[in-house]
Amino acid sequence: MAKMYYDKDANLDVLKDKTVAVIGYGAQGRGQSLNLRDSGVNVVVSELEGTPNYELAVKDGFAPVSADEAAKQGDIIQILTQDHVQAKLYETCIKDNLAEGKALCFSHGFNIRFDQIVAPEGVDVFMVAPKGPGTLVRSQYEEGKGVPALVAVEKNASGKAFEIAMAYAKGVGATRAGVLETTFTEETETDLFGEQAVLCGGASALVQAGFEVLVEAGYQPEIAYFECLHELKLITDLFFSKGISGMRHVVSDTAEYGDFSRGSRVISPTVKEEMKKILAEVQSGEFAKEWLAENENGRKKFEADREAGRNHQIEKVGAELRKMMPWTQE
Repeated sequence: MAKMYYDKDANLDVLKDKTVAVIGYGAQGRGQSLNLRDSGVNVVVSELEGTPNYELAVKDGFAPVSADEAAKQGDIIQILTQDHVQAKLYETCIKDNLAEGKALCFSHGFNIRFDQIVAPEGVDVFMVAPKGPGTLVRSQYEEGKGVPALVAVEKNASGKAFEIAMAYAKGVGATRAGVLETTFTEETETDLFGEQAVLCGGASALVQAGFEVLVEAGYQPEIAYFECLHELKLITDLFFSKGISGMRHVVSDTAEYGDFSRGSRVISPTVKEEMKKILAEVQSGEFAKEWLAENENGRKKFEADREAGRNHQIEKVGAELRKMMPWTQE
């Protein structure tokens, strides 16, 4: 069993004389910034002027500055922009403002793992990655709880990078729930694989395929939507709270037998072999290279795929059904 760290293992005083600069005031940036400030940490935030996130930061009581200015002021610079823009942001706004004794912080290891950002000597590099969206990071903190997080140290120039990372984790409320130590490589590779093979790519492809099979067989699209998408939340909620065996205990015996006897026919050994190929593409850097090139080339395939997904029949049927179920939007 991996060791978990909690409040007693972290000391917020480590951040007492430091300024944390949070660059990017999206959901994760907002959640972390507010939690750190409420924990007594001096926080400066950066966001593009004129954007909704900039206005939200002002409403929250911050005085947003440029990324360049935030990097100058920050002793710990937390980069919470999207993966594909971080390297350019680092080169143009952060790199020249780094000095010995400062630290770079991340909540996902993509740019460090794939050498898009290479920190200079004398600078700590660590990660605190909450395992939940920024809205949940904030709401759990306000309730006196926390979202578990991963912590990793890539460069320990100060000799105190882990202590600083743990203090940061405590500041955002993660040590209330538990913090697990990992590496940038492990976090990045498992995160990308999970998104592609299971959580996003695998799940959405499975749902759409099931929907299409029922509709093509002549069943009503609305019924197909309920059976293949809507009810999925009931099952994932059971996964979340009880695990797979716990889910099986709650559903009917008929459903459980269908799980045992048919599930492995859908997710067959060939699917697992394809998953291994996907993992290999992540590990080799092939996926990272492909994704960065897609952004450099104007995101044509990405935008075409996005548009096709929006126009799928399951989206049109779902939009109408969700109007009948306003509670799903809460």
